[in-house]
Amino acid sequence: MAPASSGNIDQKPANSDRDRWNKKYREASAATWRVPDPFLPWAFSQYILPMFPHGGSAVDFAGGAGRHGIWLAEQGWEVTLIDISDAGVDLARQSAGLVATRVHFVVDDLTEFKASQTRFDLAMVFFYLDRRIFSEIVKSLRPGGLLIYKTNRATAAPQMGESANPAYLLEAGELLQLLEPGAGMRVLHHREDDSEKATAQLVAQKEMEAGGEEC
Repeated sequence: MAPASSGNIDQKPANSDRDRWNKKYREASAATWRVPDPFLPWAFSQYILPMFPHGGSAVDFAGGAGRHGIWLAEQGWEVTLIDISDAGVDLARQSAGLVATRVHFVVDDLTEFKASQTRFDLAMVFFYLDRRIFSEIVKSLRPGGLLIYKTNRATAAPQMGESANPAYLLEAGELLQLLEPGAGMRVLHHREDDSEKATAQLVAQKEMEAGGEEC
């Protein structure tokens, strides 16, 4: 899942990122991209299913080969999967099988993402960070919608070796700070893990204003 640069680092051209991730997806075993991160099934049982027992609409940002979007579609959800890598999205399309009709596959560069009039019940972000579009990700949610977010922290850099880039890694507490005051998000779960590979994870809900209007 291709990371995007923060505002204070020179951004690489989109084609460069696309080529790099296309190469990774084409060289890796398909099985590598099929198993969802354990945080998604956990968040599904603890938060998503109780709040949306009949499913809903979701967007999988930087969804790559679909290991999270397809899993969610298998649970009965309608999913829009967006990634810069056409090779990754092709893998997702091939892997979707019977749930392919539940997934809308989109090849696009998220560095310019702007929330449209379409709003989702759930937004997922796994191992992708572009601080500049965080507020747009929040805006993509309907009132009452959930944000499921997990990515690496800066303390994971030694374990990540040459692939580590500070532009793509969260500082301690930063994930909570990205939920700007006034964004109308209520934190339901937050954890920072310093074990084998340091990560931060978050579940937050878009609040409802009086009268049911969007925040």
